Amino acid sequence: MRIPKDPIAGLSLQRMRFLQVLAIAIAFCAAAGSAFPASADDDGPTDGAPHRFETWFPKVKPEAVESEPAGPDEEGDLDLDPLPIDTSFQVRPGDTFKKVLGRAGVAPRESDRAMRALIKVFDPRRLKPGIEIFLQIQPPASEDGAPSLLSIDFTPNGETEISVLREGDGSYSAENFERALFPTLAYGRGTVRSSLYVAGKKADIPRGILTDLVTLYSFDVDFQREVQPGDAFEILYQQLRDETGEPIREGDIVMASMTVAGATTTLYRFKTKSGFADYFDKTGQSAQKSLLRTPTDAARMTSGFGRRRHPILGYTRMHRGIDFAGPPGAPVYAAGDGLIEKAGWAGSFGKYIRIRHPGSYKTAYAHLRGFAAGIRAGKRVKQRQIIGYIGSTGRATGAHLHYEVIYKGRQINPLKLKLAAGYSLKGKELRRFKAAAADSRKRLAEFRAERGKQARGGNGAE
Repeated sequence: MRIPKDPIAGLSLQRMRFLQVLAIAIAFCAAAGSAFPASADDDGPTDGAPHRFETWFPKVKPEAVESEPAGPDEEGDLDLDPLPIDTSFQVRPGDTFKKVLGRAGVAPRESDRAMRALIKVFDPRRLKPGIEIFLQIQPPASEDGAPSLLSIDFTPNGETEISVLREGDGSYSAENFERALFPTLAYGRGTVRSSLYVAGKKADIPRGILTDLVTLYSFDVDFQREVQPGDAFEILYQQLRDETGEPIREGDIVMASMTVAGATTTLYRFKTKSGFADYFDKTGQSAQKSLLRTPTDAARMTSGFGRRRHPILGYTRMHRGIDFAGPPGAPVYAAGDGLIEKAGWAGSFGKYIRIRHPGSYKTAYAHLRGFAAGIRAGKRVKQRQIIGYIGSTGRATGAHLHYEVIYKGRQINPLKLKLAAGYSLKGKELRRFKAAAADSRKRLAEFRAERGKQARGGNGAE
């Protein structure tokens, strides 16, 4: 007779645990059914008794629920002020700040308060046409109210920003900020057809850079007589730009080259060990000479050195200087460092200045309209310092400068004057200069290549 096996003995451990859990669950359900007998209609309570689930989860009292704030289209709207408005106005000829603020609807009394703050950092009379003025205006809260000025912002010269802000008490404060400018290099070249300035304008070279070019070469070149059609120039100069890349103003000439009558002279800007910047040729010789050949920029030579028929006296006599015709008031420079011997009236010469220079040289300037501030006998002056202004005082037919160079008591022809050279670089300073000059030539070559590429249409085709 076979004895049957134990039904539990053949179950695995996992199956045994499953049966134990199932048995516990069945027992729990049976106990729950006896504790909560089902009603005839299980969908709701009977005889006013609470539903069994309500005993588990009590109701939340209505007053405990926070109501949401009313929306913009419901009752209880918030009474908010209008948002500020940003606007701008361009200054027109004849405009003042008060006129501009008036066009924006700002009340005169409020404009006055803003102007009292502004004049602490900026002279409103220096407001120029074309300047863009940015305003922030607070519109009135009611129809019969007036707008309020919250701020004024403008850039008067490209290098400075002015800001006027309304404070909490209704007063205004003003500040000026120096704008960050970044130096870059710019390039220009031109060929003279009629004049240097016309050629420079055609090449989009700033007038200030052209004036610096004339000043730089004025020791060796007579721009009134020696520059002829066909002569050429090339300039590498600093240009200061703002954070947007917009050019603000020009800096110094870094490198310049001029070809006059077939001879080319190249000059480089270099800061010496003394901390001062000067211009030197490729050998390290300073471009500066002891005396200027032309002591004014805005003029043309009308009469040279030698015998001529006097325009007023009517007879031929020796003309012992050079005449430069120019607009009245154009500046006249000291031809070199020296001491003023005379500054006053000198008969037919009118208002007259004479300067004593080293090496037995003197220079004289006649027919001046007036003297620069501080110019008097006994005053020391530096080369290219403004000493007076072109005029027609004394015996003169029109506005011009009569210029003389006197050597050991005798007038000599300024155009034939052989002038002493200035500072010369040596040793480590010369080597440092040559490295800087090589870098400038490299940058110049890059600009030339880019200009050539543009001339070929920008596609690199030969």
